[in-house]
Amino acid sequence: MTALVHAANVSHGFAVGHGLLARQKLIMALRDVDLAIGRGEALGIVGESGCGKSTLGRLLLGLLAPTRGRIVFDGQDLSGLTRPALRRLRRRMQMIFQDPYASLDPRRAIGAQIADGMRIHGLADGSAARDRVAELIGLVGLDPSHAARLPHEFSGGQRQRIAIARALATQPDFVVADEPVSSLDVSVQAQVLNLLAELREKLGLALMFISHDLTVVKYLCERVAVMYLGRIVEEGRSSEVLGAPAHPYTRALLAATPSLRPRPRQMRQVAGEPPSAFTPPSGCAFRARCPFAIPACVDAVPPLERAGDGRRVACLRAAEI
Repeated sequence: MTALVHAANVSHGFAVGHGLLARQKLIMALRDVDLAIGRGEALGIVGESGCGKSTLGRLLLGLLAPTRGRIVFDGQDLSGLTRPALRRLRRRMQMIFQDPYASLDPRRAIGAQIADGMRIHGLADGSAARDRVAELIGLVGLDPSHAARLPHEFSGGQRQRIAIARALATQPDFVVADEPVSSLDVSVQAQVLNLLAELREKLGLALMFISHDLTVVKYLCERVAVMYLGRIVEEGRSSEVLGAPAHPYTRALLAATPSLRPRPRQMRQVAGEPPSAFTPPSGCAFRARCPFAIPACVDAVPPLERAGDGRRVACLRAAEI
């Protein structure tokens, strides 16, 4: 499959410090991430809070610039583009946020907000824009006659459908969905997930789906990447990674997922909290929580290498596990 977007050995740090004369320190949110998403492919990104999932999504959309490495979209290095060229390219990449109410202007009609992207990028105006808005509202399962209503007149699930319609207004090729159903009721989550699956297949979208819920990712995405403290520790087909995990951290995430099936003893949930990005440990960042850790894990950062089944795993004992 041809890659549409590629993070090539990307690292990103945030400068922290207090006062004008304070010495700033660079806190690394991402470290040496190499990841590609194909045209029309759905890739799930999972991991605990603070592991770098949202930062990666914003980098792939060109909303942040990497500290090191390159972001390539459809063959174009985003760092080498002028501001007007990057703005034109952004029409083809959009984002769906976690909180649909916070991402919508409460004082403006939803139809006007859906039309914003079309107007900004010169895609449609006037009656053509109104017709397109009606089409998009219908596409996400709402009544087109409600275009003049304000966001507070809709339920949470309906507002997320509106946010999806707004993201689709510019006819993007790539969409980042950052925890788009986590604030919704379980029954509504299923409806929105089914809508995303239908739209992706119908429109041929490449989708990056960020989530804490491994069950959702397995349902929606063909491929999954597991992140821990800014690094990808396992990546491959969802059925393989989530069906027979090769990294101890992936096993820990699965053990924390509610299930009616009995799990093997070695897949018990790993206790403890992730280390701080301010003072990252040497070697493997997961070693202090890992039941498989060996002395070599203290010094060596495990490379993300191909395993026999095609997945990539960053663990010195992956073959044994």
